[in-house]
Amino acid sequence: MTPLYFISRNRGVASSRGMLYTVPMNDSVQQIKEKLDIVDIIKERIQLIPAGKNFKANCPFHREKTPSFIVSPDRQTWHCFGSCSEGGDVFSFIMKYENIEFYEALKLLAEKAGIELKHANPAMQQEFGVLYDIQATAETFFTHQLKQNPDTFAYLAGRGITTDTQEIFGIGYAPHESDALAVHLVNAGYEMKDVERAGLVIKTERGNYVDRFRGRIMFPLKNTFGKTVGFSGRILPVFENEKTGKYINSPETPIFNKSKVLYGFDIAKPYIREAKECIVVEGQMDLIAMHQDDVTHTVATSGTALTAAHLQMISKLTDHIVFFFDNDDAGSVATERAIDLGHTLDFAVRVYHTTSEKDASEFIQNHPHTIATDIRTHAQSALSYYMQRYLSQSGDNIKQGVRSVLEKLNYIPSPIEQTRWVREIAQYLHIPEQTILQERSLLQKMKGHKPAPEKTPSVESTPLPLTTRSEKIMAHILRLIQYVPQSWSDVEAYRPFIPASYTLIVDALCHKKTSPEIDAIASFIELQSAMHTTTSDPEKTVIEIQYLLRELKKEHLKERREELVKKMRDIEREAHPKEAIDDLLKEFDEITKLIDN
Repeated sequence: MTPLYFISRNRGVASSRGMLYTVPMNDSVQQIKEKLDIVDIIKERIQLIPAGKNFKANCPFHREKTPSFIVSPDRQTWHCFGSCSEGGDVFSFIMKYENIEFYEALKLLAEKAGIELKHANPAMQQEFGVLYDIQATAETFFTHQLKQNPDTFAYLAGRGITTDTQEIFGIGYAPHESDALAVHLVNAGYEMKDVERAGLVIKTERGNYVDRFRGRIMFPLKNTFGKTVGFSGRILPVFENEKTGKYINSPETPIFNKSKVLYGFDIAKPYIREAKECIVVEGQMDLIAMHQDDVTHTVATSGTALTAAHLQMISKLTDHIVFFFDNDDAGSVATERAIDLGHTLDFAVRVYHTTSEKDASEFIQNHPHTIATDIRTHAQSALSYYMQRYLSQSGDNIKQGVRSVLEKLNYIPSPIEQTRWVREIAQYLHIPEQTILQERSLLQKMKGHKPAPEKTPSVESTPLPLTTRSEKIMAHILRLIQYVPQSWSDVEAYRPFIPASYTLIVDALCHKKTSPEIDAIASFIELQSAMHTTTSDPEKTVIEIQYLLRELKKEHLKERREELVKKMRDIEREAHPKEAIDDLLKEFDEITKLIDN
C-alpha cells in the first residue's frame, strides 16, 4: 500500500503525484481526527455493513461483487483486501474518493469538524491556500479583461457561445501583454514566488517574470467542488502561428493534477446522475457547445489523455459512458484507448462519431438541437465500433481483423460479456463460435498470454510471514481473536509456542507495545479479521481458538522433534559419546508423548 501522504504530530508531508510538501501541522490534523469518526465520514459516501466490531462494503475504488473494503472504528483506518489493495486513514480516503489533494481534504474535514483552518493551521494556508486564492483572483482578472476586449467577444459570439454560457463557465481573456496578470497579482498583494508556484508566470533566464498565458481565451479548470485549480488557454486566431500551441494548460502544481480534472465535471455531476450516463468529449469548445444544446451530462478531457482517475470520478455517478471524440486519426486513437480503459474498469461503453463534421462543436453549429437524439439513436456499442473498424474493411486479411478485435477481450473482466462478444463476432462473420474460440486460444498461445485470474480476497493476502504451518495457524488465531478479545489470556498461556516472527505483533495487539512498522501489520490484521468469521458464535470462536492453540503447540513440538532428529544424525556421523544421544533420545520420547496426547 502506497500512502498518499504521511503525518506526524508536529510535522507533516503531503504527497501529491510523487511531489512532497513538508508543512507544520500545528495539531490541526490530530484535532480533526479526534472530532470526526471515520465510519461517519465514509458512511456519508458509501453503504457500510456491520462486520463484527468493524464495517465492510464493496470497494468504491474498483468494481467487485463481494465486499472486501473494511473500516475499523477502533483504529480509524480502512483497507481494501480486493484487487486495488488501497488503505489509509480518513484523509487518504477523502483524497481518493473525492479526487482531491491533501489541502482540499484538510479544508473539507476541518469544516466538518468545526475547526477554522486559517487559525488552526496558518502554515498550511500559506503553503496551499494561497494558491487557490491566486487562481480565483486570476479568474476574476481574466473575466474582466474579456469584457474589455471586443475581438475576443466577437470570436466567442462567432463560435455560438452566449454571454450566459461565458458567465457559467467563467470564460475570460488573457491580454496579449508580457506581464499584465503578474502586475495585477502583485498589486493584489501576492508574492511572485507564489504566483510562480501557481503556474501563472514563467521566470526567464534574466530573472524576469512573464505571464504564461498571453492573447488567449481562458477556461478555468475546476476540481470536483468547483474551485479553480488551473487554466486552459486557447490562442486567439489573430495571434496564432506555427510557434504557438493552439491550447496550453497550466503546469501541474500542488493543487492541480491534470489526470484528476475533467473540464465541466463540477457542473455536470447532477446531470450525469440524473441521466445515468456520461458523455466524454475532447475540448472545452465541444463541451460548451454540448451544454448549450442541453446535453448537460457531458465532460471534457481538456487536451489531455483520459486516465483511470477520470473514469473513477465518473464511476461514482454512473457506469454507462459514451465517448464522442474528434473525427480524425488522433480522435480514433484516443477513442480506442478510452474504450479499452473503460472496459478495464467495467464500464458499459458506447461510441459516437460524426460522419463529416470534425468535432462536437462543429456538428452542433451545423445541426442545432439534434445532437441528443442523434447520440441516443446512433451511438454504437464498443463491439460494433470495433467490428466496423477492423472487420468491415479487412477484405482478404480477415484473420488479422478478427485477431485485432479478439485482443480487446483481454480488457473485459466479465466472462459473460466476453462470451457475448465471441457470439456476435461469429454471427457478423457467419463463422461458428467454436472457430472464433479456437482462434482466440491460438492467439493467446502465440503471444504467451495467460488470462490473469480475478483477484479475490484471501486469508493469505497479508504482509505477515506464512512460511510454516505454525505461522499460518498464528495468523488465523490473530484474525479470530478480534471477535473474542477475552481469549488473549489463552494466547498468553501458549506464548512459548508462538513463532518468533509473531511475538512483537502479539504484543502490539494485546499489550499495545508497538512501533510504526508493527502497528501497520497489527492494523492490517484487525481490518482483515472483518473479512472472515463475521457472523460466528463467540463461544464457537473461543473453542476454535483453543483448538488452534493446541495445534500451534503440536507444530512447535514437531519442529523441535525434527531438530532433535537432525542433531542425533550429526552426532552419529561425528562419533560423539553415547550419553549425548541418550539425552536427545529422552527428550525425543517426551515430545512424542506430548504430541500423541
